[in-house]
Amino acid sequence: MNDRLLRAARRQPTDTTPVWLMRQAGRYLPEYRAIRGNIAFLDLCKHPDLAAEVTVQPVTRLGVDAAIIFSDILIPVEAMGIELELGDKGPHFPNPVRTAADIDKLGVPDPVQGTGFVAEAIRRTRKALNDSVPVIGFAGAPFTLAAYMVEGGGSKSYILIKRLMFEQPEVAHRLFKKLTDTLIPYLKMQVEAGASIVQIFDSWGGELSPWDYERFCIPYLTRMVSELKATGVPVIVFGVGMSTHLPLLKRTGADVIGLDWTMPMDEGRKVLGPDVAVQGNLDPLHLFLPREELDGRVRDILLRAGPVGHIFNLGHGILPPTDPEAAKFLVDAVHKHGVALRQGTLK
Repeated sequence: MNDRLLRAARRQPTDTTPVWLMRQAGRYLPEYRAIRGNIAFLDLCKHPDLAAEVTVQPVTRLGVDAAIIFSDILIPVEAMGIELELGDKGPHFPNPVRTAADIDKLGVPDPVQGTGFVAEAIRRTRKALNDSVPVIGFAGAPFTLAAYMVEGGGSKSYILIKRLMFEQPEVAHRLFKKLTDTLIPYLKMQVEAGASIVQIFDSWGGELSPWDYERFCIPYLTRMVSELKATGVPVIVFGVGMSTHLPLLKRTGADVIGLDWTMPMDEGRKVLGPDVAVQGNLDPLHLFLPREELDGRVRDILLRAGPVGHIFNLGHGILPPTDPEAAKFLVDAVHKHGVALRQGTLK
């Protein structure tokens, strides 16, 4: 296996810098669109053969150092007993969770019975790849999932979830605990199926102040990280707009902290210290730069991150209008300059 990603996550030497891209299996790839045109998004997530096929596509085309299983962070939420609609305009919950009674109705599902198709997709992905690169499993963080459930979908102000947290904190904590009780076995199922590293997405964690994040999120993230690390796999924690939260994220015990593009990588390194690996942090829209400028951004990030304990990635997901050739150029540039970085010749 090409184990660069796993070695970097454990801060071990690698021959070059590993790279993968969030949302690397997605609409920017014509081969993905060919499959997606015949099936609804949620149905694709639940079809192990097709989910495995689209998971493998970017590995074949781009040469990335990992395959992240094609799924959605809201899959385990649906299994808890809440109706979920996933369309082109994003997720929608027709009956959002707003009261203690709503939370009490939610179950803590058996992961195999409720979401076993994800595990099967991982097994089929490993087989299709012949274990040539690691498979990344993932889940959303409790706050991010709760925000979707309470708001009924995406939000600009997050007023409903925040009011629940501030006006009825004990009810909010009940929801976060139930989500944590669901997510840990869900991720463990992915590890048992063959995921050799997992990422926890707290996509909306940056909407909270550090004080609120420490109070409402860190206890649950810390528990998740601890129980997942006990399986022997490295754990990545990632969120958007969370530069001010880095000291808190370090406290979770995660092996790797993902950075978005709003903080230079070397500054993030200083905050986190030498005992945590980092992931990131190219602005996804930099893939629209002329190739020479994109190449310069890659070199800058690599120099700031250093040769050990860095996984190159975007600061968030790749965007649908992106040219696949730009993504391929990026991956090749990371690998080329990563070698030069280790040889001491990168400038």
